[in-house]
Amino acid sequence: MSTRSIILLVLAVVLVAVASTGLFTIRETQQVIVMQFGDPRKVVQEPGLHWKIPFLQQASYFDSRILNLDIPEQEVIASDQKRLEVDAFARFRITQPLLTYQTVRNEQGAKSRIETILVSNMREVLASEAFRTIVSGDRFMLMNQIRDTVNANAKDFGIEIIDVRLRRVDLPEANSQKIYDRMRTEREREAEEARAEGREQAARIRAQAERERTVLIAEAARDAQVLRGEGDGSAVKIFADAYSTDVEFFEFYRTMEAYRNSLGGEDTTLVMTPDTGFLNYLKGLKK
Repeated sequence: MSTRSIILLVLAVVLVAVASTGLFTIRETQQVIVMQFGDPRKVVQEPGLHWKIPFLQQASYFDSRILNLDIPEQEVIASDQKRLEVDAFARFRITQPLLTYQTVRNEQGAKSRIETILVSNMREVLASEAFRTIVSGDRFMLMNQIRDTVNANAKDFGIEIIDVRLRRVDLPEANSQKIYDRMRTEREREAEEARAEGREQAARIRAQAERERTVLIAEAARDAQVLRGEGDGSAVKIFADAYSTDVEFFEFYRTMEAYRNSLGGEDTTLVMTPDTGFLNYLKGLKK
């Protein structure tokens, strides 16, 4: 290999090394701080291919998208001394990466600082409101208030707070259980009162029905006695009229009735003297 070829090869290697360490790419979702020996030199936010001094400068990348921050569940005391479990989250964006680097260094530091500020402001805002206000529709007003307060503090770190949401606001499990038990006891008491009232009404209705039944039976028995009396009277009058009209026929009719009642059974046995008057019509005799 000739000397010229060796020189060209070395130059090619050097150019490749310089290009690989001096060129860097920024995507649409990124922004870069060019560092030199740990000191920031410039901020590059335009996407594309960019240049830095090879071997001396480094590119520190920051996300330019909206980032999410989940806040661990917090216990907050409302103004009416009710304990609440609050689950919240925030969305933020790094707008000034140089300021963010100078204050919190990186995205993880930004999230940690925002979490601290958010928790502090959330406790302060919610502690000034009653439980009913926090869980009602006014919660949106409280979330906007928390967002604005946190945003004012986050600007010092080159961060913009896009949104703050209280995902869940509820009583602690122990308190919820107590409330549930109290509600259940109250419902059971109301149910027992309703059942007692029903039993009372049922007893009153049964007593009224029994009283009406007794009255109806008594009136029916009275009417029956009256009718029987009237019937007996009519029967006596009919018999008396018949007897006075034809005594012989009446005597014959009564005797036939006596025969039917006495001799109607198949195993009837009568023991009497032959000259008894009861058998006159059977013997064809009439004394």
